[in-house]
Amino acid sequence: MERFKAAKRASILGIIGNIILLLLKGAIGLITNSQAMLADATNSAGDIFSSLMTLIGNKIASKPSDEDHNLGHGKAEYIYSLLISITMIVMGLTVAIDSLQSLINQEQFTFSIWLVIICIITIITKFALYLYTKNIAKKYNNLLMKANCEDHKNDCIVTTLNLLAILLGSIEIYFIDGIVGIGISIWIIITGITIFKESYDILMDKSIDDKTKELVYEIIKDHDTVKGIKDFHSAPVGYQYQIFFTIRVDGNLKTFKSHEIANHLEKEITAKIPEVFLTVIHVDPIHIDKNKAKK
Repeated sequence: MERFKAAKRASILGIIGNIILLLLKGAIGLITNSQAMLADATNSAGDIFSSLMTLIGNKIASKPSDEDHNLGHGKAEYIYSLLISITMIVMGLTVAIDSLQSLINQEQFTFSIWLVIICIITIITKFALYLYTKNIAKKYNNLLMKANCEDHKNDCIVTTLNLLAILLGSIEIYFIDGIVGIGISIWIIITGITIFKESYDILMDKSIDDKTKELVYEIIKDHDTVKGIKDFHSAPVGYQYQIFFTIRVDGNLKTFKSHEIANHLEKEITAKIPEVFLTVIHVDPIHIDKNKAKK
């Protein structure tokens, strides 16, 4: 399936890119004692883990349904997104503590042109990965890719702030380095919490969004044979939803005809709305006074 192949390619590119950036940032950060650069390197280590979790989660989610998993393995995306978010929060707290200690102790770093060069390389690399993963996340509604996309975007902003701290350090304004390190950590934590909430909502069977539900109702309204709808429920199936509801039809119709209406609606809704994985409709025959209907 192209959705999973695209996510796999993006994950591999993310892993390769972040390993290179981690080695560069870590080496120059240790040499110059730049807390902002070391915080950025820690962020890259987290990005490697995120891309690896995306790769594993995507592989599991791509498996078709089987006897033990009738609705497929789609929720793996959200389980691994949850792991990514927890890791981001823990790493953000670690970076915050290190940067705060640096700020309190008034630690200084040695300016090097390589600090500037690595920041520029990081910004260009991360912006390219951001555009690539954003396209995949939007096209396939993939939360794992969305998490990666947000991570790449944050990295662009974070490294820009890092570059600012380095440039100020070149004129011996060092305290900004520790402040930027703390800022980076806060950004990582906020992003982690946001992804955690999205993953948690799906794993706890959050209902389908109102916009998609309205699309379902619009399709139903086009069918005069449907006299009403009740008991609408939904449950997540990976990145899609399974929906259940009851339609009211004329009780004077033959059983075959009323179920034919339901079957047609099930197929139409599932075909027209990509967010819907499966539609299950129950038929509720109601009494309709034909004489009143004619009037």
